[in-house]
Amino acid sequence: MQRWLILADDLTGANDCAVAFARHGHAAAVVWGNGAAEPGDSVVAVDADSRRLPPDAAAARHRALLEAWRSPGAALFKKIDSTLRGQPAAELAETLAVLREAGQPALAIVAPAFPATGRTTEGGHVRLNGDPLEATPLWARDHTYPTAELSAVLAAAGLDAGHLPLEALRAGDAPPAAALRGALAAGTAAMVCDAATAEDLAAIARATLPLWRRVVWVGTGGLAAALAAAAPGGRAEPPPLPSLPASGGLLLVVGSVAEASRAAAERLLRAGGVHFFPIAPALLRAGPGAEWHAAAEAIAGVLARGEDALVTIGTEPAADLRQGAALTEALAMLLRPAGRRMGGLFATGGETARAVLAGLGIGSIRLLDEVEPGVPLGLTRGRAGVPVVTKAGAFGNMDTIGRARDRMRALLQGRDPE
Repeated sequence: MQRWLILADDLTGANDCAVAFARHGHAAAVVWGNGAAEPGDSVVAVDADSRRLPPDAAAARHRALLEAWRSPGAALFKKIDSTLRGQPAAELAETLAVLREAGQPALAIVAPAFPATGRTTEGGHVRLNGDPLEATPLWARDHTYPTAELSAVLAAAGLDAGHLPLEALRAGDAPPAAALRGALAAGTAAMVCDAATAEDLAAIARATLPLWRRVVWVGTGGLAAALAAAAPGGRAEPPPLPSLPASGGLLLVVGSVAEASRAAAERLLRAGGVHFFPIAPALLRAGPGAEWHAAAEAIAGVLARGEDALVTIGTEPAADLRQGAALTEALAMLLRPAGRRMGGLFATGGETARAVLAGLGIGSIRLLDEVEPGVPLGLTRGRAGVPVVTKAGAFGNMDTIGRARDRMRALLQGRDPE
C-alpha cells in the first residue's frame, strides 16, 4: 500500500485530508507537537500549526517538519486552506526548496478546490459558492493575499506556474498528461489546476498519481479524497466503527467567529438538550480568577453527569483577530478540568481543537470516518478511545454540530449512527 505524508497548516485541515484515506481503508493518523505515528500507519498527517504565523516563520516550521518526517518512499501532500488563509505560497516555496536540496525536484500540483463545500477553481481563480473569493465575507474577515488568483499568489513567493484549465482537464487523458509532461520538462514550479466538480478532481488524481515520485500535491480535503479513491491498496467502504464504553458528556466547543459555525451553535441551542456556556473574551484575557474557576467547574460538572456542554467564545464588535490564538490558548486552559471528564469532543477551528487536546497531553488522532464532507471523526491516542470531531470554522451548515453530536452519541452507546 502506498504511504503518504500530509503536511498541513492546521489541525482541521490535517484531519480533513487524512480521513479521506481512512475512508478508503488506509490506516491514517494525525499528529502534532510531541505526538508520534505508529508502525502500522500508512498515512500520517502532521499539523504544523502555522496558519497565523508570518511567512518566514511558517516556511521555517514547514522546513523543520518536512526534514523530520519526509521519507523517500512516501508520496507528499501539502494541505492548504481552501480560501487561502495563512501562508500557503511561502510554505510551498520552502517545501519545494527542501526537496530540491535533497535531489528530488518536484512539480507542485495546485488544486485547492473542494466542491462538496462550495469551493471551486475556475480560470485559475478561487471561487466560493460561485462568487469570486474576494467578494465573500470570509475574505473580508481574514485574508493574506491581495488576490485569489493562484498564479499571482504563487508568483509573489517566487514560484512560476502553468495553468490547466477546465476545458483541457475535461478533454480526456491526453491534454492533462501533455501539460504535465511539458511542465516537468521545463522545470516549472507549479501547475494550477481548475476543478469545479468531484469528477474534475478525480481526473487530476488519475493524471498525476503515476508521477507520485516527481510531484507534490497541494490542495484540500477534496483533492485528498480524489487521490485516496484512485490510489491502489484501499477499499471503497470505510472500516467499521469500534464500540466504545459510554463515559462523560460531550464537550462541544465553537472557537470560530465564522457565520456557519455560529449559526450551527444557535440551531443546536434551539433544539435543546445541551448546557450553554458563552465565555467572554474579557474573562479569557483576564486569566484565572474566581469567575474563571467557577466557569471551569460548572462545565466539568455538566460533563461528569453525562450531559453535554456547548462552549463558545463570545463575539466582540471590535475584536482583533490577531488575538485569536491567545484567546484559544486561554480557553483550552479553562477547559482542562472539563477535558478530563468528557466522553467526546467536537471542536470547530483547528487552533481550538489542537489547544484543547494538547492541554490534555494528547498528540495524535486515529481517523475513522466523516460526519459530512470536511467534518472528520476520529479517536484519540494516548487516552482510551475518546471520539473527536473537528470542523473548519467556515465549513458545514446549521445542522452540522447536531449531526456531529448525534454521531458521537451513537458511537458511545453502540448504536448504528445512521
